[in-house]
Amino acid sequence: MAGSAEGMVTLTCAGQDVADVDSSATITPDTEDFVIVDNSEAGIYEAALGGRTVAGLVYSKAGNHVTLMATSVFPEYRGKGIAARLLSGVLAELRRQGKTTTVTCPFAAAFVRTHPEYADIPTLPSRSMPPR
Repeated sequence: MAGSAEGMVTLTCAGQDVADVDSSATITPDTEDFVIVDNSEAGIYEAALGGRTVAGLVYSKAGNHVTLMATSVFPEYRGKGIAARLLSGVLAELRRQGKTTTVTCPFAAAFVRTHPEYADIPTLPSRSMPPR
C-alpha cells in the first residue's frame, strides 16, 4: 500500500476490530473524502481518507473471479467503520463489473455474514472467526 505496509495491521481474529462489522460509529461521507483505489500491481484495494491511505484489502484475481484475502486498517483508524466502508465499496464495484467473488478473510467473511445484501457471496470457513 503505497510503500507503507509496515504500519498496517492485518485483521485476523474476531477480537481485533469486529466493531467495524456492524459499525454504527462510521465516518460520515461529509467528514472527509473516502476514496477506494485498485492498486492492481500490488493486488490491493486501497482506502484513502482525506488523501491518506488508511486501509487495504488484499485480493487475487483469476479471470473474472476475485478472492478477497485480507483486510488491514492502520491502528489509528480502527473502530471507525473504515474496513466496512472499504468492503462495501469493493463488493459493490465487483458486482457492477459482473465479477464473481469469494471471501477468505475472516473479517470480510464476518462482514458478509452479517449483511444480508451480500448473502450470495461465498465465504470459506475460518478457524479464527466462528460462523454467526
